[in-house]
Amino acid sequence: MKPRVMSLVLFTCMVGMLIAPSPVSLLSSLVSLLAVAMGSGAAGALNMWYESDLDALMSRTCLRPIPTGKVKKDQALYFGLVLSILSTGLLYFSSNLVSSFLLALTICFYFFIYTIWLKRKTPQNIVIGGAAGALPPVIGWTIATGQVSIEPIILFLIIFFWTPSHFWALSLYKTGDYKKAKIPMLPLIVGIQKTKLNILVYALAMLPVVIAPYLFNFATIIYLLISLIMTSYYILLCLNLYKENNLKISNIIARKIFIYSIFYLFVIFLTLLVDNFLKGI
Repeated sequence: MKPRVMSLVLFTCMVGMLIAPSPVSLLSSLVSLLAVAMGSGAAGALNMWYESDLDALMSRTCLRPIPTGKVKKDQALYFGLVLSILSTGLLYFSSNLVSSFLLALTICFYFFIYTIWLKRKTPQNIVIGGAAGALPPVIGWTIATGQVSIEPIILFLIIFFWTPSHFWALSLYKTGDYKKAKIPMLPLIVGIQKTKLNILVYALAMLPVVIAPYLFNFATIIYLLISLIMTSYYILLCLNLYKENNLKISNIIARKIFIYSIFYLFVIFLTLLVDNFLKGI
């Protein structure tokens, strides 16, 4: 069920729900978050069912349940399908049709569009497929409000523009894995230097999106300052990566960007949550 991925999905969903203007009861929020966790796990299970042959080839994924024989392929498929239905149904009854539809859309987009269609066919797989990972805060917002507005769209865009630099940094120091699995990640198609440029471009593109919550008046100067500091350092890391010609040092910086990017997204959303709480006091 990819619990590490699920934890970030749940956290961004929770932030979207808690900063929304409409309050949600404790029971409804807990059940809704459980449904989102189940949906995230369902998407992960279906992804690992379809990609079990690739997972077995890559050092990063070879210890997953299907390659190691802990789970059979058919079991993973049935588990993912049942969990998909249960999660969307549960979210419908605990919240509303809009959030249930968005969860179903997220699962389907991640599995059909990203996993089956894009991942093995285009180096832009992460860019387009990143839409699935960017939807959880929108789901959280709709759990509370039942509708989509500019605020959750901005939260969506923060994750959407964050995703390419996050995964392309990973692909730089795991190029051998992707080459072995014949997945057309950007470094294999356009080369290392162009990949570094793309990482830098997306890091720069994050800046206006990350400060948008302040510009649209649902975050204060506290959020603005913290997000500017965090994003500036992110851009600096990506700039250092772009300028570095030594492959070994480049891989070290790329790994640092990948690790920092996870911390970065967590802090950005945590700051939004705390900032919203302080604003309400």
